[in-house]
Amino acid sequence: MDERLKALRDQIDATDSELVQVLAKRMALSRQIGDVKQELGQPLYVPAREAALISARRAEAEEAGLSGDLVEDVLRRTMRESYLRQRNQGFQRTGVADRPVVVIGGQGQLGSLFARWFELSQYRVIIIDRDNLEELSAAVRDAALVLVSVPVALTVDVIETLPNLPDDCILADLTSVKSAPLAAMMARHSGPVLGLHPMFGPGIPTFAKQTILVTPGRDAQASQWLLRQFEIWGVRLHELSAERHDRAMSVIQVMRHLSTFVYGYHLVHEDVELDELVALSSPIYRLELMMVGRLFAQSPELYADIILSDRDQHRMIRRYLQRFQDLLTLIETEGREAFIREFSDVAQWFGPYARQFLQESAQLLQHADDVKHVES
Repeated sequence: MDERLKALRDQIDATDSELVQVLAKRMALSRQIGDVKQELGQPLYVPAREAALISARRAEAEEAGLSGDLVEDVLRRTMRESYLRQRNQGFQRTGVADRPVVVIGGQGQLGSLFARWFELSQYRVIIIDRDNLEELSAAVRDAALVLVSVPVALTVDVIETLPNLPDDCILADLTSVKSAPLAAMMARHSGPVLGLHPMFGPGIPTFAKQTILVTPGRDAQASQWLLRQFEIWGVRLHELSAERHDRAMSVIQVMRHLSTFVYGYHLVHEDVELDELVALSSPIYRLELMMVGRLFAQSPELYADIILSDRDQHRMIRRYLQRFQDLLTLIETEGREAFIREFSDVAQWFGPYARQFLQESAQLLQHADDVKHVES
């Protein structure tokens, strides 16, 4: 080997080792920050702080002749690891210590996730599931929170059969449909009621940067300790009415999941070779295949419950299918000019989001391409 090349590689190795030591030092500082945050009851994730840090380091990188994107990628990955480590240090409790949190369906994936995080904040958690339903009445007798986390199709039935709860106990659910469960909770319990929809699956490693949708029911003030607990975990909360929630979810979840299901269903019936599609795919198409495959790696019961939860939402699916047919007919009859005209109209509707989404997706595509080449 050329001695010049060997000398430079040795310097690269030494510099990489220095980077490892710097990262280790940063992680140690992060652990100390986690201890202070826990003591002060500060949130795991502070958006303004993170944005300011990223902006400052990007500016320093560009002054040093480095890519701001490179430095931001490294920092974001490092901060994600920091959030994971701070999670293991626990969190300050915002609710009372001597009253339990009861999770109905706590052996399920989502229920057990929330139970675990309440335990990280030193709550006494009681899990109720099919094998110990007879313990429910005693469990809720002095509960501060009863959290219903069961399949969508069972949620209203479970709520309607709940025993009486303490007047100041919060009754909340974790389902992806809000109008019917919220109405059932309001009818069953005279105390604080709150609808919750976690916009994430049970496999997340941390609540930092995750979103929970909140649909108010009754006595919002009495629920503030719970919402504050979510914020300390790093959750972003978004409040909206049950009606607005369900209308938005018909687009975000029902239409999207069914479209993805149909795409996979179509591939099966076209009898294509999946290995060949993966081998020949560009980064963008690989990403699309990833999103389709991701659906089929999960529970069919979960997605069946989401898609079938409200038959009224299927009217939107039929409008989507009709627009697909209308657009195909338009292209067949008017050709290229019609496509460009409709494309421009949609681009105008997206406005500045189109450019933003292009930039964000470019980062995802780069990662997908890196993974592809590593696997190859």
